[in-house]
Amino acid sequence: MGKTKDSGVDGLLVVDKAAGWTSHDVVARLRGAIGQRRSGHSGTLDPDATGVLLVGFGRVTKLLTFLTALPKAYTGEVVLGVTTSTLDGGGEVTGRFAMDDVTIEDARRASVGFLGDIFQIPPMVSAVQIGGQRLHALARQGIEVERPPRPVRVDRFGVLGWAEQGVLSIEVECGSGTYIRSLAADLGAALGGGAHLRNLRRTRIGSFLADGAIAAEAANRETTLLSAASALRDYPSVVVDDALAERVAVGRALDPDLLGPECRPGIVGLLNHQNDLLAVYEILDSGKACPLVVLPAR
Repeated sequence: MGKTKDSGVDGLLVVDKAAGWTSHDVVARLRGAIGQRRSGHSGTLDPDATGVLLVGFGRVTKLLTFLTALPKAYTGEVVLGVTTSTLDGGGEVTGRFAMDDVTIEDARRASVGFLGDIFQIPPMVSAVQIGGQRLHALARQGIEVERPPRPVRVDRFGVLGWAEQGVLSIEVECGSGTYIRSLAADLGAALGGGAHLRNLRRTRIGSFLADGAIAAEAANRETTLLSAASALRDYPSVVVDDALAERVAVGRALDPDLLGPECRPGIVGLLNHQNDLLAVYEILDSGKACPLVVLPAR
């Protein structure tokens, strides 16, 4: 098979990933369907999980790190009384617990303990690197290593009710890097037994929703992609004049006052009058606006 011919397109596609696809599978499928070799995704989803996966093409791949940092929302089910090696339904059963007396009120009270800024130990099946090796690669070899806890933020851990007997329906809103399978396992432990996660679905990344997202297999070269400016829509933006745009194009540090009094410390997109994204800058507390990404002109 010959190399994919690069169509030169730039943009972002909001994908509704199906179960059974890895995030890499989705990117590989879309690379050919869209006709752009330069592509990547933001926010890995496990193969069994479904929902929002953001895939960037061309120059928009430079923006994916900012999309990964956006808050996320999930739904899923917590199976009480059974723990697994992977903390989800794909692993081997490692323990069974009698938890028939757990009530919805018990679960809701316990879930409150996982709100706010907390620490999680990354699962062995995660993509985190320890000593230069991915944890999931070590797990496939039967190797388990010590993992330092990582700070994450959970803004909502809603226990919605019973999906069926012994299975809780949950909804989570959280910051980047949160492991929902770990929340499920920890909830089970807090209830005096154990649990694992199943039917995980990511419903939102920032303002990008599963509603209206496209299936990977439905995309083609006629599919409309979101522009770079739209890809960065969850961050503040400023329109700059032509003189300032010339300085931005070569990555010059700027005085934040030039960007207007509404600008605050943090990430900001700089646009021209045609609403093209020119660059992403960070306004520092020190009083400078420094370039993080400059998008080359097409």
